[in-house]
Amino acid sequence: MSQTKADYEDEVSYDESLDELPSEAELDAAVENLEARGFDVLVVDSAEEAREELIGQIPTGASVMDGHSTTLEEIGFMDYLNEGDHDWQNLHAEVFAIEDHEARFDARREAQTADYFLGSVNAIAKTGELVAADASGSRIGAYPFAAKNLLLVAGVNKIVEDLPAALDRLEEVAYPLEDARAQEAYGVGSVIAKQLIFRRETTEGRTTLVLVRDELGF
Repeated sequence: MSQTKADYEDEVSYDESLDELPSEAELDAAVENLEARGFDVLVVDSAEEAREELIGQIPTGASVMDGHSTTLEEIGFMDYLNEGDHDWQNLHAEVFAIEDHEARFDARREAQTADYFLGSVNAIAKTGELVAADASGSRIGAYPFAAKNLLLVAGVNKIVEDLPAALDRLEEVAYPLEDARAQEAYGVGSVIAKQLIFRRETTEGRTTLVLVRDELGF
């Protein structure tokens, strides 16, 4: 099933003013403030470059898990994880091969401690904060501490002026699009149940954010 933003943006009402590409000056300011808060930031020009950057960050033999991310699907990383030529331990494939619901849920919880956990965020404040949320917490549970290394990828359209605007983007852009995706994928809507404001990374080198000069994700 297709999971890209393009599948929902024409049928969903959302605040497009919180989903615009920033100027180069705005992007530079965001990167400077993110780095000042302890995040490693890479800026690339295309989805293909973003995928290659993520692949290059993960060493042979590492365990790899992801939290659901439209952006990871849009850049082709999920196809590479599940079908590509790599020597990683694919925890995603292992977890979702488990048929028993309770056992699969336990395995998903354990996979939060992967060597490399990948995902995205719903908004990036130019002042340097990251905002993300989901219904169960399985997407963002690894972000604050559990994962040894955190790799995030996002389109620069998620950059907004400040933290209040980032929280607005979560409610007015990411939620309506994700709700439409969830309705199609699961037959039930989504909800902003568990929310993370990632203000600072205190472990040097742990969290890398790959920013793509494109409109990607919710």
